[in-house]
Amino acid sequence: MTLLRLFFEFFKVGLFSVGGGLATIPFLQDMGVRTGWFTQAELANMIAVSESTPGPMGVNMASYVGFETAGPLGCAVATIGLITPSIIVILIVAGFLQKFRKSKAVEGVFYGLRPASTGLIAAAGLSVAAIALLNTGAALSDGAAGLFHWKAIILFAAVFIAMQVKQLKKIHPIIFILLAAVAGVVFQM
Repeated sequence: MTLLRLFFEFFKVGLFSVGGGLATIPFLQDMGVRTGWFTQAELANMIAVSESTPGPMGVNMASYVGFETAGPLGCAVATIGLITPSIIVILIVAGFLQKFRKSKAVEGVFYGLRPASTGLIAAAGLSVAAIALLNTGAALSDGAAGLFHWKAIILFAAVFIAMQVKQLKKIHPIIFILLAAVAGVVFQM
């Protein structure tokens, strides 16, 4: 039963998360709350790991949740569930694309999907920022000073300032991923 639910839940995510990996985050937040398979903090860790490992972010997260929920078979089932809607849509679109390639209606649909994708990605970005920078649980007991993850805010500011330096933009991204891993380990101590 768990495998069937994994497939169905990730099929829905794959069907409605137009725009790629970041667009899956609002759906995954909802899934975590409804199923209890992962917490919001675990979701934030999944996002970090999925962004820094090879492969599409949504597939990486589906694989992770599937593996944590039902082992290797769960990993395969969740991943297949996520990609199945895309495969179906691609097959349908490929069949009709040549016929309707110049259609104003098709152009209009794709034009209309852009803001929806942008909205989903913006919502995901705000959610991740809130998880990473705010400590809402501590705000109740510690007051306003406890509301913020100060280490994360300082790190964010340092990275933002560093990204303004042109020479740093020439460094290979893998160096930044490794530095972020080191910073994560240091800040967790």
